[in-house]
Amino acid sequence: MDYEWLSKTPLFAGASPGQVEELLVCLGAARRSYGKGELLLRQGEPTDSFGLVLSGRVLLSSGDCWGGQALLGSLEPGEVFAESYACTGRPLWVQVQAAEPTQALFLRADRAARVCPKACPSHSLLVQNLLSLCAQKNLALSRKIAHTTPKTIRGRLCSYLSDQALAAGSRSFTIPYNRQQLADYLHVDRSALSNELSQMRREGLLRVHRSWFSLLGKLDGGDVFLR
Repeated sequence: MDYEWLSKTPLFAGASPGQVEELLVCLGAARRSYGKGELLLRQGEPTDSFGLVLSGRVLLSSGDCWGGQALLGSLEPGEVFAESYACTGRPLWVQVQAAEPTQALFLRADRAARVCPKACPSHSLLVQNLLSLCAQKNLALSRKIAHTTPKTIRGRLCSYLSDQALAAGSRSFTIPYNRQQLADYLHVDRSALSNELSQMRREGLLRVHRSWFSLLGKLDGGDVFLR
């Protein structure tokens, strides 16, 4: 286990590699590997552990009774998932799936919520970090709501791409989704999304190649991402 790398993740920020090693013992850490397309956690089932992505990438999605899927987000190495469900014991209303070969570290939520018998000094720091991560997840959910509120596909694209440009600090950036995943995230039809992107490209608003975008013209909402 790379304790040095783990100490630099948001979950263990502020802890030394040695403290991380102690915390993993306290939290009953279990490392697991998954192939592309495998489910890490299944929708509708409870979990007593939350996960941290060690390598690869995972997708969060929610399905309905008719087989439809809504993409909620993508997680990279160092990011955590299912912490709210693990802490409350509620069944997941999302599924967690490997987008590529992935390794994840699972940690017991009940052990994170209470002080361990060893009274590790870094335990309270872990709880603070978890609280901060939950707040950040709420902000991410608010952004998704903002991106899917516009009634038109172009409006949703402008909102999402502007947010990505702001996060990258540049008009050129790569998003974590392919075309189908982007359509699912924005809750639009893939063909209609592709048609709108082609129209925006013809109008000189952007360049796009697979998951890479470069914003050229002034999108709706102005140039807030240009600083």
